[in-house]
Amino acid sequence: MSGHSKWATTKHRKAAQDKKRSAIFSKLSRNITVAAKEGGDPNPDNNASLAAAIAKAKGYSLPKDKIDTAIKKAFSSGSDSANYETVIYEGYGPAGVAVYVEALTDNRNRTAADVRSAFSHGGGNLGTTGSVAFQFERKGQITIEKAQQPDEEEFMLQIAEAGADDYDDAEDEWVVFTAPTELANVKNGLEAQGIEVKGYELTMEPTTPTEVSISDGKKVMRLVDKLEELEDLQNVYHAMDITDELAEALDE
Repeated sequence: MSGHSKWATTKHRKAAQDKKRSAIFSKLSRNITVAAKEGGDPNPDNNASLAAAIAKAKGYSLPKDKIDTAIKKAFSSGSDSANYETVIYEGYGPAGVAVYVEALTDNRNRTAADVRSAFSHGGGNLGTTGSVAFQFERKGQITIEKAQQPDEEEFMLQIAEAGADDYDDAEDEWVVFTAPTELANVKNGLEAQGIEVKGYELTMEPTTPTEVSISDGKKVMRLVDKLEELEDLQNVYHAMDITDELAEALDE
């Protein structure tokens, strides 16, 4: 196992930006509704996807009443019902950086137009299905406050015992990676060792990050920002290699 990934800064930057946007609550609520509906059970104890969606929402301080409303919406009928579908968009940003986008939408035409516009104005190009997916790998991701597990060597043993694949040192957090099918098992294994899990979800990680200049890196992040501002989009992943130098420039 190895820590200290260059991608961790992007996760922190994204989280900091999302917390400033009121749209994040809408995205989180939509994610909960879909997870509840697809899992067929409003009880997170019986619905792993819903449990993960709720955990993510709590990480962003989504109020309990909004969580409850989102769950109820999944099983409502008539005008109160929710009919969202998952749509994937793939394309390339500046400097040929692969971009993979996950959306939950009730209007494919609207979302496609918004995504196409964001790519166009952000200096990128929307591609066809499968054009960049091969550059990413689905993984489970678990975040843990570093303050409760400050000893890295001990932490490595604990996550290995739980069945994790790898981890990142993300400043004030440990980010643990798992096989997508093992996310819940690893989470439970960590908690059985007395480790409190801050959040957990499925994510996409680039298999071979693309190196770019500082100038191009800023252009890529402007495109990512444009995409993340769209309410229908749940997750925006890119394959840009975040070096220490680029991370510092992006934080300025």
